[in-house]
Amino acid sequence: MFYEILMTYLKAFLVGGAICTLAQLLINYTKLTSGKILVYFLLGGVVLQAFGLYDYLVDFAGAGATVPISGFGYLLANGAITGAKRGLFGAFTGGLGAASAGITAAIIFGYFNALIFRSRSKMN
Repeated sequence: MFYEILMTYLKAFLVGGAICTLAQLLINYTKLTSGKILVYFLLGGVVLQAFGLYDYLVDFAGAGATVPISGFGYLLANGAITGAKRGLFGAFTGGLGAASAGITAAIIFGYFNALIFRSRSKMN
């Protein structure tokens, strides 16, 4: 049992770490901005899920594949694919429905952080 738990954490760490390492290498060795890299990773998750490949990564690594931004692309694509079974409108709303809990949590926690902490620019 301990071995299974350890392997679950190790696989998540290795896959999540590989995704983050790839992003860091792109930041360090290309002229791509962080925003472009973020969009490319999100679209990469969408494209991999469109071909049914990201499911294998999620089954193998769990949170190591779903927590990075490529996992958000996977979630949107998976919701859209599932929603498309209900028709065209479902294809448009399925991705947002699948990601609504995470988006809502980000908004609520961002609001509470704005109440607690004082924002300032990096120049100060």
